[in-house]
Amino acid sequence: MQSQVISGHACRITVGAWIPKPATTRVAAVGCLRTAAASGGGAVTDGGNLLWRRQLRPSLLIGPLRKVRKEESSGFRPCQSAAASPAEGSGDDAEVAAPVGFAEKYPALVTGFFFFMWYFLNVIFNILNKKIYNYFPYPYFVSVIHLFVGVVYCLVSWSVGLPKRAPIDSNLLKLLIPVAVCHGLGHVTSNVSFAAVAVSFTHTIKALEPFFNAAASQFILGQQIPLTLWLSLAPVVLGVSIASLTELSFNWTGFISAMISNISFTYRSIYSKKAMTGMDSTNVYAYISIIALIVCIPPAIIVEGPALMKHGFADAIAKVGLTKFISDLFWVGMFYHLYNQLATNTLERVAPLTHAVGNVLKRVFVIGFSIIVFGNKISTQTGIGTVIAIAGVAIYSLIKARMEEEKRKLKAA
Repeated sequence: MQSQVISGHACRITVGAWIPKPATTRVAAVGCLRTAAASGGGAVTDGGNLLWRRQLRPSLLIGPLRKVRKEESSGFRPCQSAAASPAEGSGDDAEVAAPVGFAEKYPALVTGFFFFMWYFLNVIFNILNKKIYNYFPYPYFVSVIHLFVGVVYCLVSWSVGLPKRAPIDSNLLKLLIPVAVCHGLGHVTSNVSFAAVAVSFTHTIKALEPFFNAAASQFILGQQIPLTLWLSLAPVVLGVSIASLTELSFNWTGFISAMISNISFTYRSIYSKKAMTGMDSTNVYAYISIIALIVCIPPAIIVEGPALMKHGFADAIAKVGLTKFISDLFWVGMFYHLYNQLATNTLERVAPLTHAVGNVLKRVFVIGFSIIVFGNKISTQTGIGTVIAIAGVAIYSLIKARMEEEKRKLKAA
């Protein structure tokens, strides 16, 4: 403190830069106040202690005093030297680093976990799905169950706000309906193929999907496809042809259904590009699932309804029991929805090139595990054709992903 003047019932205190004082200064200041009080300033109340490094309030020291103006009282705040070292107490003002979460600390492990769960759920879905068809060969009804369980999952998630439901209007609904119709048709025909032939053969045929995508982009959307991309598709066509000619479980229902599925998913991709919205992928997939479920129910009732009511349900329950039958249908629906959701989440975490490679490896895993689990016998030619087709898909995916990456860099520049 620089000075203290106390006169009559008024007190004015001027405080300069706040610098720590030795103990002798504090004693002198207290003594000055006591002397002034004894000379007529009034008695010092019990609350009138002088606090070091705190705002001094004269009204507590001497009777009725004037209120200190705001601009004066603001100067009583203790200030600390900017050059103070941690040893002098400046450590309290040091910035504390925000805690780093596991996902930020180990991003590679988290991404690897997403890939693992994507593969795991996909393999489990395909195996359980095929086991159901071995005692309940009704793919239209099972396809409806897949979508129904997924829709219930989405509705429950919306109800608890994970995620928050995005609003939808008539314009957005018109854009999503074609996507959902193609999604439903592709899903049903894929399951018809799964029920008719070996899982490995269906996935080999579905390796032709990039060929249909390229053809649609070239002849429907008018996009120019480079020659290198067309050439990379030649091994895919050749491999599928070899595998089909020598597949032991081959039948035309399974083959044609898988081809229709390829065409349906190709048109789904086309309509998806036209229906690009600001809505997050989780909500978009939820709305597509709801619409697809509505689309798939009538064909299931028409095609399989009479047989199901007559003996379909009874035969399945007689073979495995009611509890296992319901449990299998529930879990296959959950695995279907979750693996599709994980595929979307994985795509959001990695570059398109990495996702393309992962998608090819996923198909290899599914084919390999289905052969091991079900003990499917495949000829040498089928094995060679499958390997050629998968290799062609890998080459196509790499070229396509690099092209997309170059387009993004050009737009960013």
